[in-house]
Amino acid sequence: MKLSKGVVYMLLSTFFFALMQVCVKWVPHIPAEEIIVFRSLISLAISLWFLRRAGVSVWGNNRKWLLARGAFGAVALILYFNVLQNIPLATAATIQYLSPIFTAILGIFIVKERVRPWQWFFFLVSFVGILVIEGVETNVDSLYLWLGVASAVFTGVAYSIVRRLNVQEHPLVIIFYFPLVTLPVVGVYTLFNWVQPEGWDWLVLLLVGLFTQLGQYYMTLSYQNEEISKVANLTYIGIIYALLFGFFFFGEMLNVWTYVGMALVLLGVILNVQYKNRLSKNATLATESGSK
Repeated sequence: MKLSKGVVYMLLSTFFFALMQVCVKWVPHIPAEEIIVFRSLISLAISLWFLRRAGVSVWGNNRKWLLARGAFGAVALILYFNVLQNIPLATAATIQYLSPIFTAILGIFIVKERVRPWQWFFFLVSFVGILVIEGVETNVDSLYLWLGVASAVFTGVAYSIVRRLNVQEHPLVIIFYFPLVTLPVVGVYTLFNWVQPEGWDWLVLLLVGLFTQLGQYYMTLSYQNEEISKVANLTYIGIIYALLFGFFFFGEMLNVWTYVGMALVLLGVILNVQYKNRLSKNATLATESGSK
């Protein structure tokens, strides 16, 4: 069976994001904030180059919301990189997939969207999965588990703001503001807590930025070449990558019940996404029928 371009691009995007996570775990002696400095510098330079090439103003039209998106995204990234360095790769990746749930909940206030009763049930399934992981996984510090949940909350806020800005700003501008705001935040901390990278550290730090940009690039291409509903769920293949990379690169072995908890988290998230896609499809059909 031949895969469509959109599917191939999303598989590549997920793969590169998984490699980025591996790189973060490869340098546990480097503070997460310092890793983010390198990631932000690379992302800022590449984003600026594309904006200049496209002839788009880098400052955008709604700076208040753009700065807010950057700030919430910065906090989410700092928390997530700290979590990545301190708990098993697959567990950290699974917790981050809670962000669509928080995006839906926060969408009630930011973009005035409604959350249906079934969605609350799906949210509950995912949170039960988190509680299962906390209760049985001895390799997971509860502090970092809940910092991971907090990271997903801040990511949800950032995504909700992106949805609010979607028709008002060029996508490249939204991407540009993320490192623009993040860099000063982590830069000040890094000045006073600098750890000198040595040897291969420099290559790993460079790869964090490059893999991130490749992940974002192929994700954008995927959404441009395929309906979102057909490729969005493919991002969860990242869990398979995380399990494999965690085992082969870091020797991570998880409790059987941890896999059950991870499955519950993903089940709740995927059911929610599919339910929302079905509601959107029904609404579109109803609109088309009414216009005839």
